[in-house]
Amino acid sequence: MPDLLIIDDEKSIRKTLSEILSFEGYKIEEATDGEEGLKKFKEKTFDVVLCDIKMPKLDGIEFLQKASEANPDVPIIMISGHGNIETAVEAVKKGAYDYVSKPPDLNRLLITIRNAMDKGSLVTETRTLKRKVSKVQEMIGNSAAMQKIKETIEKVAPTDARIMITGENGVGKELVARWIHEKSNRANGALIEVNCAAIPGELIESELFGHEKGSFTSAIKQRIGKFESANGGTIFLDEIGDMSLNAQAKVLRALQEGKITRVGGEKEISVDVRVIAATNKDLLKEVEEKNFRLDLYHRLSVILIHVPSLNERKDDIPLLVEKFLTDICSDYGIAVKHIDENAVQYLKDYNWTGNIRELRNVVERLVILSGKSITKEDVANYVMPK
Repeated sequence: MPDLLIIDDEKSIRKTLSEILSFEGYKIEEATDGEEGLKKFKEKTFDVVLCDIKMPKLDGIEFLQKASEANPDVPIIMISGHGNIETAVEAVKKGAYDYVSKPPDLNRLLITIRNAMDKGSLVTETRTLKRKVSKVQEMIGNSAAMQKIKETIEKVAPTDARIMITGENGVGKELVARWIHEKSNRANGALIEVNCAAIPGELIESELFGHEKGSFTSAIKQRIGKFESANGGTIFLDEIGDMSLNAQAKVLRALQEGKITRVGGEKEISVDVRVIAATNKDLLKEVEEKNFRLDLYHRLSVILIHVPSLNERKDDIPLLVEKFLTDICSDYGIAVKHIDENAVQYLKDYNWTGNIRELRNVVERLVILSGKSITKEDVANYVMPK
């Protein structure tokens, strides 16, 4: 049920609008002046606001300006007397969605509210999609470890040096790879990502190098592999420690000769690909246990970048929390929630076994379950339950 806020100092207008809109299926809250309306606006996220222009304490124009600063995504429809049309037009120029005259025409009012709600939904969806399709997310953190990573990226990105990124699950190895590609001379080329742990061993070669039609039972047509798709760009081999030894040998050949052969094919295909690999394993230990080729390890680890765990960079947690709060509240179409300093301290004291990924999940949980402000009690109840 959509939430509407009606702000008008005339009781009869409030009562009439409230009765009509309640009958139409809207959940209504009322405010007798702009000051009370602004307080309610900041306490709760409404789908649409109907606001009179001439009011005591805080008039409609002042309310519009302050409300737009607090949450610009909520459509505000101004209610104007016949003598205030010029003021209403000015309000639209300052950000109001539309205006309706007193006494309001019911059909026009309902259509205006419906259109305003559609626009609000589109604004939220557009912002979410823009962020999702943006090339890379921001690397958040001012800790010494993060500064070192950023400096290393600036130095190595313009080169074609192969890079090995290490670190626990959830620390952001993929983000580092994306930034290296974005700042490289290959940024206009493709960044092809391969999760080696998610592909069955018997399919990894076909995934990486492609296959010819009829090369195996389910090969009903020719397939281009990831290395070919990344030609002129970058291939990111995530969790490379889980790659089979047979596939490792073919990757080594591709790195040594710059050529690949599709499964079931004989033709050699030249590829110009920069390789970035990542793992959460100790590859030298895997080499000792005969699970990883030493020669491939040396080929891949020209540059080593270690991404620290969140427990090793806890001073970055306040910045990360602020970023996640902004993004998540935007996704849900609500005003950004405030988080108490004591709550942030609780989060800094927590043992983050899931790293950045876990922290984002926790922030989303707090946004959903907490009130208008996130307190240390919320953290105790929803993050550190006994």
